[in-house]
Amino acid sequence: MPVHRSGITRPRRLTKRLPTAGILLAAFSLLFTLPAQAADTPARGSAHMGMGVVAHDGQAGTPSTGDATQTEGVDVSSHQGNVAWSTLWSSGVKWAYSKATEGTYYTNPYFAQQYNGSYNVGMIRGAYHFATPDTTSGATQANYFVDNGGGWSRDGRTLPGALDIEWNPYGAACYGKTQSAMVTWIRDFLNQYKARTGRDAVIYTATTWWTQCTGNSSAFAAANPLWIARYAADPGTLPAGWGFYTMWQYTSSGPTVGDHNKFNGALDRVVALANG
Repeated sequence: MPVHRSGITRPRRLTKRLPTAGILLAAFSLLFTLPAQAADTPARGSAHMGMGVVAHDGQAGTPSTGDATQTEGVDVSSHQGNVAWSTLWSSGVKWAYSKATEGTYYTNPYFAQQYNGSYNVGMIRGAYHFATPDTTSGATQANYFVDNGGGWSRDGRTLPGALDIEWNPYGAACYGKTQSAMVTWIRDFLNQYKARTGRDAVIYTATTWWTQCTGNSSAFAAANPLWIARYAADPGTLPAGWGFYTMWQYTSSGPTVGDHNKFNGALDRVVALANG
């Protein structure tokens, strides 16, 4: 005669728990298989000049030093925080650009210290805008830039604003635009900037990005100074139309602030660009 004991777990109770365990395991598996780029995408506003150069173009060597026909400069953003401008001045840096804005949603919280600080130690200074052509129009971003530090004054110490147009750190390299649409966006920005300030903005870019995303357009070479990004011993092939560069960002690992640049001319040429 069979004996029944209370408290014995019957097999059917185990089968009821199995579906729940399976769901939990599936959920954990999903967490660990999310696309890597979701975690790696930087926060909006954190972009800065040359952010994609090493990843896309690499780095190979540095230019020769002591060339009297070139003038050392730097570019900074919120990544550098409060900058030791007197240290840079003593090391021979004579001009600087500070990030003012990005898109129409970000202003650099360190801009005043950077923009005014460089000026106060004697440098010739300028401001730059990190373009996000996928968020708002070129003209809208030009207005935002001018309204938030990107203007110009004829004081002999203020350079024209710079448009930083390069790889999209937040998504597709060309911001989802065709080559012709990108050229139109850039033109709209530059036209509006000139309408507001009377100056032709500097274009900061890399030849590889420019070729990929504008079709190597030569539309702006006649009016807009070129600031080329290439971390190597020479600036390499320039975008179509430009026979020379005005500025060259040659490293992101220089002394004090990282990003260092060469102006293609002695200090009097920097002053000439500032004067317009």
